[in-house]
Amino acid sequence: MKISSLFIVFLIFTVAVITITTPLSCQHADEDHWNAKRAKLVNSLAKKGITDKMVLNSMMTVPRHEFVPKNQRSASYADHPLPIGHSQTISQPYIVAYMCQALKLTGNEKVLEIGTGSGYHAAVLSLLSKTVYTIEIIPELGNTAAKLLDELGYVNVKVKVGDGYQGWQEFAPFDAVILTAAPPQIPQPLLDQLNVGGRLLAPVGVGWQKLVLVERTEDGFKETELLPVVFVPMTGEAQQNSVSENDSKPLSPLRK
Repeated sequence: MKISSLFIVFLIFTVAVITITTPLSCQHADEDHWNAKRAKLVNSLAKKGITDKMVLNSMMTVPRHEFVPKNQRSASYADHPLPIGHSQTISQPYIVAYMCQALKLTGNEKVLEIGTGSGYHAAVLSLLSKTVYTIEIIPELGNTAAKLLDELGYVNVKVKVGDGYQGWQEFAPFDAVILTAAPPQIPQPLLDQLNVGGRLLAPVGVGWQKLVLVERTEDGFKETELLPVVFVPMTGEAQQNSVSENDSKPLSPLRK
């Protein structure tokens, strides 16, 4: 029996359509899966007291699963930290949202982040501010985060590999400074690079820490302890200059 040329063309066309549409269908299904997970997470954050709509929208927009190792992706939207290698973690989503909300960003700020890690927190901050300058002391993490942020289109995030203790004087002063690793005491250079009217947020202490908000005024600095937290310790110069837990020094130098 002869098969008509028209039928052969039809078969070829059908196979081509299936070949093209099947990956697209899988891709859409994958996106729907992650969007649903992210929506569930954001809903839980709202119930836990995150009320800033900009923060919630940012948390809904940034694909956290892209910032975690592949073997951790099934837990991407669970509300707890995840390991990212090099003894570092990607922070709990609630803590990320809480810290972003505490900074009270409006979209016009210049933000300095100490501790890029996976790049996730910087991505969230990038949707809440004008520009994010972020410093990572571990080269492998910093370079990977810079590449991923660029691939995902976060063009207003500038990544530097180095010790964040001295800040980033080239682009100072900053409207907000955020630390994602805990120093025993807030580095003075970071306070010096904070704009008047600016806010600095940092976990401070050894072991169990306190999340501290420092606001710079015309008269100096105002410090407020927000809640107990556990972050990885800040390494580099902060570690070298560390003070003992029993030291009576304040959490920040509070120099005018």
